[in-house]
Amino acid sequence: MEYLLFIITGIVVVFILTTVIWWISASNGFKRKSIKINEALSGIEIALTKRFDMLTKLLDVAKGYAKHETDLFTQVIELRRGMSVNEINEKSAQLDALSTRIFAVAESYPQLRSADVFRELQSGVRDAEEHLQAARRLYNSNVTAFNTAVEIFPTSVVAKSQHLVKHEFFIAAAAEREDVKMTF
Repeated sequence: MEYLLFIITGIVVVFILTTVIWWISASNGFKRKSIKINEALSGIEIALTKRFDMLTKLLDVAKGYAKHETDLFTQVIELRRGMSVNEINEKSAQLDALSTRIFAVAESYPQLRSADVFRELQSGVRDAEEHLQAARRLYNSNVTAFNTAVEIFPTSVVAKSQHLVKHEFFIAAAAEREDVKMTF
């Protein structure tokens, strides 16, 4: 009888230890995923800052060619840290609109379009856009991993006990989802 009690006690202890170890592992997994989300959001902010810097330089070059366009150039917005995903989306949309307007100005000034500095800056803006898109994809990938763990059993039990909520995805503004109309 003592032997059977010893085996049952051992099984219960192993089960409890396994459950505690799993719980700690799941909790740490949420922390790691949350850190990755914050890192990816920082990557978006870095890409937006890079794009802002490139657009600012592009504006300085364009200003030399189009002094009367100062109202357009004064609309450049300064990015701040700690913005929510929605605020970043809004600022990104504003920069997108500004970028489009800058290139429209360049169309009016052929000598500006042909300037080497302007072409280099255009290339830099394209590079910054690619980095921004990659940062957004990385953020959404990390959010997917986190949200999946929050929703799927058994990790959902840990998530609920820690009051974890799903993160928002980075989504394109409505204007960015529309088809581009090109006229010649």
